[in-house]
Parts: sequence; structure tokens; C-alpha cells
Amino acid sequence: MEQVLTLVCKLNPASEQIAQIETTLKAFADACNYANQQVKPQITSKTTIQNMVYQDLRSMFGLSANLAVRACARVGANRKTAKQQGKPVKFFKPTSADYDARIFAFREKDWTVSLNLLSVREHIKMDIGNYQLGKLKGKKPTSAQLCKHRDGSYYIHIQIKDEVPEPLKPTNVIGVDFGRRDIAVTSNGDKWDVLQITDIRDRYAKTRASLQQKAIIGTRSTRRRARQILQRLSGRERRFQQWLNHQISYRIIKKALATNAIVAIENLTGIRERTNKQPRNKVERRRSNSWCFYQLRFFLEYKGIKEGVFVIAVPPAYTSQTCHQCLHIGLRSDKRFKCGNCKWHGDADLNGAKMISLLGQSVSLPGGSRCLCCSLNIDSSGLLQSPAL
Repeated sequence: MEQVLTLVCKLNPASEQIAQIETTLKAFADACNYANQQVKPQITSKTTIQNMVYQDLRSMFGLSANLAVRACARVGANRKTAKQQGKPVKFFKPTSADYDARIFAFREKDWTVSLNLLSVREHIKMDIGNYQLGKLKGKKPTSAQLCKHRDGSYYIHIQIKDEVPEPLKPTNVIGVDFGRRDIAVTSNGDKWDVLQITDIRDRYAKTRASLQQKAIIGTRSTRRRARQILQRLSGRERRFQQWLNHQISYRIIKKALATNAIVAIENLTGIRERTNKQPRNKVERRRSNSWCFYQLRFFLEYKGIKEGVFVIAVPPAYTSQTCHQCLHIGLRSDKRFKCGNCKWHGDADLNGAKMISLLGQSVSLPGGSRCLCCSLNIDSSGLLQSPAL
């Protein structure tokens, strides 16, 4: 079994190469915009788009054959994604271009990439770290994406195929409950508090608001300095959240690997749309919209594939309201949970994680359906009676 990983490698192009890269990115974006305008919006097949505008892209924008094909494929893929979201494709920015094996090559002997630009083939040096060196050593990648990031630097996103181990035969399930108070709580009792990331988000929000005000009403030098600081701070909060999610997902997968378990998570969808309809103040709306639970789920899934650990998603309905001991609906108040049937009480997120674990066992382990059933007793009349009655 193979897994496709994307390595982000920084490029160190010469000044004349920068001009060629900029020209190529602009031509690729213009070609995508032209194809998107000329072809009917309902057409998403890259082959159909290519048959209609391929010759125009070659002659009007000077693209090579494979870059023109990649532009048509980009338009088709973006249209399919937009169709799923119910939105049209509006505009392509000159920030990236797709490459395949005929117009891209990785050279391990001098750690450069060979790229077909608009009118020339260039060898561009890479400035990469030990992680990328280890992953690329001995590999022959066949696809990549040339990108210009917000800081103005150029990167090559290289897709490599990595062999993954056979999935483990699980004997246990670790349930993971996502939340606003605790980023993640596992059925084993591990938890990651949200206070650290909340404090950092609030501090960055306050700093951005102050700098944006100075960038509008300050003196000329103050406005220039404020814009420079805003650019320097751009992405720091996002990178910290990404690092934190990497750490959490890494430790959960390692724990599952050590205990021969699979990981069960909630299948959370549409939370942002539902919560934004509720009346809340500006601070709570910002905190809720910056909750990166989908990124954490994505990290868990791809790290699980890499280590041979299954990650399954279970329905989230009533997981935080059901007692994991007797499967009765209990009372939840903030972070506390109390069951009126068996009198169990404790942390509500821990109870939710244990319920998610039970749901995961019921669908993934042999005989797991016994985890979600309650025994029935026979009363004096000979009729079956639930212990809750």
C-alpha cells in the first residue's frame, strides 16, 4: 500500500530565474482564467476542456504542451470542488502552477529541481532541511506544484509515494472527543487544554487590531511601519496552531500504536455554519471560527495511514449526553456530567470520549455490538423489563 505525501521545499532561484518564474505563473493563471471563461460552467471534465481550448492556450499564452494540459486539469478539478460546495469558480491568481513528470524532475546529485518555465528549462537550487532530505533521498517524484507564498518566496510542493505498513489487527479502541475547552480528550484520560492557544489567539487579535488602526490613521512613517509589522506577523498564529495539532495527533497515534488500538473520532460537519447563526459577541465568534478541528482530524488520518493505525469517524449524536457506563441519557452542565441512572459523575469530555470509544468498538471489533446493549430483566409477571424502568 502506498501513501502520497507532499513535501514543501523552498527554492533559491537566481534573479533571472525569478523573472522567468513570475512570467510562467502569470501565463498559467491567465490560461486557467481563459479556459474558465470560454468553456461552459457545467463542464468539469478535463478532457473536454482540453479538447475545446488546448490550441488557444498554446498560441495565446505560450505554454508548453504539458503546461497547457495541466491548466485544463486545474480548471476541471476546481470546478468539481466548487460544484460540491455550491459555488462557482471565479478567478485564478498567479501564485501556483502544476507540473508532471515530463516538465519536472528532481536531481538528487546536486539537490536541484528541473522545471519547464515559459521559454526555457531551468535548474533551480533548493534550500531544504533534514526532514526533506531524508524523504527525498532515493526517490523519483513524478509530480509537483510551483508556488509563490505570501511572503514572496518560491516553493516547490513535491508529491512522493511512500510505502506504508499493513494495518494492525486492533484489540482496543481509543476514543477522541474534540472540544472548545479541551482541544482533544481521549478515553485513556489524556487531554490537551485550549487555554494556551486561546491566549495566543487573543494576543495576536489585539495586536492586529492595534496595528491595523495605526496603518490607517497614523503618520506616513507609522503607517509604513505598521504594514511591515503586520506582514511579519502574518501566519504566525496559523503556524502555531498547525504545530500544536501535529503534536496532538502524533501522540494520539503513537499511543494507539503502542496499545494495538484504532482511533475513533467524531464525524463533525457543519459546525461553523450552525454556530454562526446563533447570537454571539465578536470575540466568541472569532474564537469559534478559528477552531481547527478539521485540521486535527486530517493530521490524525494521514499519520494513522503512515503508522498502520485505523482512524474511523463515528456519528456524534448524543455522545456527550449518554453515560458510558449504563448507556442512559444523563445531565451535562458545562464540564460536568452526571448520570441519573447509575449515578456516575465526572468530566463530561472524558465521558464523551469513552462513548466514542464504545461506538468505535461496535463497528470495528469482532463482537463489538455487545458494547452498546443493555440487559433486560424479567419481572414477576414474566415480562421483560429494562433495568431503567
